[in-house]
Amino acid sequence: MAREIVFDTETTGIDPRAGHRLIEIGCVELEDLLPTGRSLHRYMDPERIIEADATRIHGITNEMVAGKPKFADLAEEFLNFVGDSRIIAHNASFDRGFINMELERVGRVPLPETQWLDTLEIARNVFPGMANSLDALCRRYNISLAERDKHGALLDARLLADVYLELMGGKERGLDLAMASDFGEDGLAYKAKPYGPRPKPLPSQIHPEEAQAHKAFIAKYLKDKALWPADTNYQ
Repeated sequence: MAREIVFDTETTGIDPRAGHRLIEIGCVELEDLLPTGRSLHRYMDPERIIEADATRIHGITNEMVAGKPKFADLAEEFLNFVGDSRIIAHNASFDRGFINMELERVGRVPLPETQWLDTLEIARNVFPGMANSLDALCRRYNISLAERDKHGALLDARLLADVYLELMGGKERGLDLAMASDFGEDGLAYKAKPYGPRPKPLPSQIHPEEAQAHKAFIAKYLKDKALWPADTNYQ
């Protein structure tokens, strides 16, 4: 099965190079595009003040994260949860910049760009010239935003998981993938399992007179060109 992690962050500001830090991470595990129910959600002490503009977006205050674990205390748990799975994020360069800055700060290896998939880039290809924020995509796909008063890492990751499924072809594709026998390296290409023989034949719904009329028609007009020959067993 293709395992992926949908990932989102909330931060003290917009630029990690200016010293801004993570204050919340949310991860949702997918297998074959569908949520498994496993997730990772943590708040953390950024060891600096949260900008007022950032609080207006996500609603997280300095008081809410005071005394929370620092990223250094959570790095191992995060890396173990993600593993080598592909990471799905909306505007991935933003989340990647922050998580890699935090990893480097504690002496850990940054997550390579090749491990990430950006749903914003996918959406821009699918809907060129249109608004492609997470909110806009949720509205476009009729995904409920009723619980979303402000941004939140875990809630946004769950919403993005629904959006990602739609971008990849919708719920019907997800159900097909559950029956897949062969997956490509990208985790998306698949070949459906062939149907096996029916263990118990269904009873015939054809009346004997209809069957006899069909056989007579074939014998007179179609002969050996018929899809079903005249001696077909209709049971």
